[in-house]
Amino acid sequence: MTAPKVVLVGAGSVVFTQGLLADLFSFPELREARIALHDIDAERLATAEAATRYIAGRRGARPEVSAHTDRRTALADADFVLNLVQIGMNEATRTDFDVPARYGLSQTIGDTLGIGGIFRALRTFPFLRQLGEDIGAVCPEAWLLNYTNPMAMNVQYLIGATGLQRVVGLCHSVHWTLHDLCRLVGAPFDEVVYTAAGVNHQAWVLRFEHDGENLYERLDALIDADPQLRRRARVDMYRRLGYYPTETSEHSSEYVPWYLGRPAEIERLRLPVGAYLGIVDENLAAYEKTRDALATGGELPVEGTMEYAPQIIHSIVTGRPRTVYGNVPNRGLIENLPDGGTVEVPCLVDGAGIRPTRAGRLPAQLAALNRAYLGVNDLVVRAALEDEPRHIRHAAMVDPATAAALPVEQIWDLCDDMVRAHSALLQPSLRTTLAA
Repeated sequence: MTAPKVVLVGAGSVVFTQGLLADLFSFPELREARIALHDIDAERLATAEAATRYIAGRRGARPEVSAHTDRRTALADADFVLNLVQIGMNEATRTDFDVPARYGLSQTIGDTLGIGGIFRALRTFPFLRQLGEDIGAVCPEAWLLNYTNPMAMNVQYLIGATGLQRVVGLCHSVHWTLHDLCRLVGAPFDEVVYTAAGVNHQAWVLRFEHDGENLYERLDALIDADPQLRRRARVDMYRRLGYYPTETSEHSSEYVPWYLGRPAEIERLRLPVGAYLGIVDENLAAYEKTRDALATGGELPVEGTMEYAPQIIHSIVTGRPRTVYGNVPNRGLIENLPDGGTVEVPCLVDGAGIRPTRAGRLPAQLAALNRAYLGVNDLVVRAALEDEPRHIRHAAMVDPATAAALPVEQIWDLCDDMVRAHSALLQPSLRTTLAA
């Protein structure tokens, strides 16, 4: 594989595309890769193509670059497919916040679990089925590296709906959690030994050591000495559960019933309700800045992001072994979580591909939380695979944060309102409203 073909689906997510390509072209062996960009938005696609050529020039790379509005043309003979698509874009994201807010339901990010995660998944599934069918038709041996949230639901649906097996979900939360923890406790990241496992955005740091020292003891001392550290949801969870969660407090607060339904807890833990709407605005501003800079001959930052996809591609192409964290079906990888659910575990990568490693059993309290998360996922996926709209309501009923905030009748009413708001993006069988 001297010049692998890498396809970016949803390349119009220009800022994220820039970071991935900066990482990819940092490897000498990948500087002549074939890069195919796909997006249905012609302006964003043109911006992505211009950014790709700019970054290649800055990195001294000579890739073969092509841009396509037709997905199958882009995918033909691909070795790697990176899914970056966000269905519904900013308007749908605002709906995910605005409609639940009318019911008094607070969300911070809304892309993984809860009402926001449920409906982000449901409007993404029809696209994923089409993407999987296209890959099966024109590049069946390609690795599909998914970045689109909700990660765990999307991976489970992709495999269940399309039968594809070379599917791995990628997220940077484990890497950056450990990076930031090392900085906090004063340990060199490159020398720290760590292991994490669980589910995406709710995995757990099970081992955290340097030269035989348990770094959790340093962390405990810092938390005891700093009241402000104790005003973070993930620190609060760590103190009570005994293991540090691998996502931000904004994310972590949404997957449990304890925080967002209580104004006093929102204040105590400084939880930024609606935070993702600000991120949406920032992303749009960053895209416009990139587009305008390219149009006027300005400069762009070319910075690596330490994302896993370029590292995976490099390892498979060159045979250099690496360990990354991937989201994959649970086939005995975590013994006390349900089979078939999507789990996040260390994966070995080399010329033979991507091989998940067994994590064994999680501590009971961690597995209990992860099982609740996976129960929501399973119902959402079943709603789509079985054409069963009642499962949408069942998923919302068992979602920890939603159930803690709303009575069951309002949960059903909220789901009806969300179905109406997103109807055009849902598969036809799920567009109905339902009486209890």
